[in-house]
Amino acid sequence: MDARPTRRVDVDLLVVGGGATGVAAATVAARAGLKTLLVERYGFCGGGAVAGLSGTVCGLYEAEEAPRRPKQIVHGFVDDFIAAMEQRGGLAEPVLYGKTWTRVHEPLAWRESADALLATAGVKLAYHALAIGVHRDGDRIDGATVWTKGGLLDVRAGLTIDASGDADLVAMAGLETYCGADGVVQNPTMIFRLQGVDVARFKAAYGSDTIMPPEVTALIAAAADAGYALPRQKIWLFETTRPGELLCNCTRVRGADGRELNCIDGDDFTEAEVEGRRQVREYARFFKDQLAGCEASWVNDTAVQVGVRQTRQARGLATLRNEDVVRGSKFSDGVARSPWPIELHAGSKPRVQWLLNDWYEVPWGCFVPERGEGLLFGGRCLSAEHEAVASARVTAQCFSYGHALGVAATVALRERTPVRAIPGSVIRELLNRQGARLDD
Repeated sequence: MDARPTRRVDVDLLVVGGGATGVAAATVAARAGLKTLLVERYGFCGGGAVAGLSGTVCGLYEAEEAPRRPKQIVHGFVDDFIAAMEQRGGLAEPVLYGKTWTRVHEPLAWRESADALLATAGVKLAYHALAIGVHRDGDRIDGATVWTKGGLLDVRAGLTIDASGDADLVAMAGLETYCGADGVVQNPTMIFRLQGVDVARFKAAYGSDTIMPPEVTALIAAAADAGYALPRQKIWLFETTRPGELLCNCTRVRGADGRELNCIDGDDFTEAEVEGRRQVREYARFFKDQLAGCEASWVNDTAVQVGVRQTRQARGLATLRNEDVVRGSKFSDGVARSPWPIELHAGSKPRVQWLLNDWYEVPWGCFVPERGEGLLFGGRCLSAEHEAVASARVTAQCFSYGHALGVAATVALRERTPVRAIPGSVIRELLNRQGARLDD
């Protein structure tokens, strides 16, 4: 029981989750005049980008066989967020990532940029708050019960957006969800920051591509044979906005029984955190011992939590298929575009499948549940097949999903129209008017 009083809160729009999708959706809707509440379990926004320390804005640029300069093809709210981070000196220039480009960000600048954009738009924030149940009347979702340190909030909303990343509210409502390929998801990764690096020497030895060359892969394989516990051989290392620092995406967190851990399971999530920190120390030891420029390095910090790539997906009116990503499919109701490759993390070498000189689109139905009114979802829990998620889950696209959700919420609440009755082509047109440039 909880003897504290429950406080009633009435809003137009409730957004649960303050990652890229949630921040975009809440800001866009509040700018349009909706009374908006954003609920976030941490004391800051950022989701996987900040709490999980993914550290890069991926998915902005076209891929090509021999990239010479970045060509940005994803626009809209993400441009506002990029400008806010650049204003704070928290976003590096584009760096090479295989056949495309990405941008490394400073996590504090991400948090502050989100705070500023949300405040300027007039979004009400509830940090250190957690949705623990939904209000459901038949097939209608009318908000959620939210836990806070001061007591429960009875939040009633005209529309609710599940931007939790894990389809938490969709699952609470009893709507259909699914996990990975027959329950097998991509493995989590504990990302960390390595300080004390002579970055110039490091880049002179291994080049400017943030996907490490075969030489480093071979060194890891040899070290593993010699007794280092290094379960992943192909790794990504990024120079950051801070001097002498590398952002290290290199661990492969699996269960002691060899399973890929699914972080919607409490035991799996706990095991992933402990194992992730153990692997960080082992990779840092290897870097210090064997990589040029890392001889005097040390671990500055790990992510707040293990980086989660995939858990639950919500079942939508449409599903992004693996073949849509590979073929560069376009849709009349496409509300987001992505040039990012399928980046499937499983085994010692993640598999990257490129889409060159093209992009695919994500149709609006991927964010609308098959049944149920008053609820939308977005972020990495979009309705998509297993390998498609390995492309569609990255930061730039999550900003685009949130932009679309914010626009749809505005139309639905202003016109008192069920959100599933709004054609995706209408949302696409409104996004174009707001700078998404989907038809360029």
